[in-house]
Amino acid sequence: MNSRALLKIFINGLVRENPLLMLMIGLCSALAVTTAAANGIGMGLSMTFVLLMSEIVISLFRKLIPESIRIPVFIIIIAAFTTVIDYVLRAWFPELSKAMGVFIPLIVVNCIIMGRVEGFASKRSIAEVIPDALGMGLGYTWVLTGISLIRELLGGGSILGFQVFPDGYQPVLFFILPPGGFFVFALFIALNIFIKSRLKGPAGSIDESASMGVHGSHGGHA
Repeated sequence: MNSRALLKIFINGLVRENPLLMLMIGLCSALAVTTAAANGIGMGLSMTFVLLMSEIVISLFRKLIPESIRIPVFIIIIAAFTTVIDYVLRAWFPELSKAMGVFIPLIVVNCIIMGRVEGFASKRSIAEVIPDALGMGLGYTWVLTGISLIRELLGGGSILGFQVFPDGYQPVLFFILPPGGFFVFALFIALNIFIKSRLKGPAGSIDESASMGVHGSHGGHA
């Protein structure tokens, strides 16, 4: 596969098949941890690591995994890398680990990862799964980070713990609460739709035929 095709796979995850804005999976953790920018960055990078390593391993051994037990094997592989990142956060970033709580262990059952390893990594070469995992993971990360920055800034007057607004600023607590997360997420979806409508040519030059692809078949928003 040439470099242009690999780049397209990577960009699909960032924009056209963004797991949050386009496929709308993995919403539970996305909305729960985005009250602070550090949480969003930490959760996004953790997901990216687990997704990348899981896709690589499953792609390498896809021909050796029996069809009848592929799902349990996939879950074991994902769980192994989730455990690694969980212990790393506990050891080196205890405050971040505490803030994200149960949502790091729950990466094991996140629809984004299971959907990618089942629908993509189990059928593709390692050269294809690396840009796919990075694109999907970083696509998830940038949306989480953007939502977190807005919620922390408006809901607390700070970014990454540093005070931005003057002392007299009255935080808008709405943005820290769950409804604020849904509101900011809706704004991101609206902005994404607006940008896509602007980028489309007269004949609809942006190809969205794969936007739901194999991933749309995985229901649930874990």
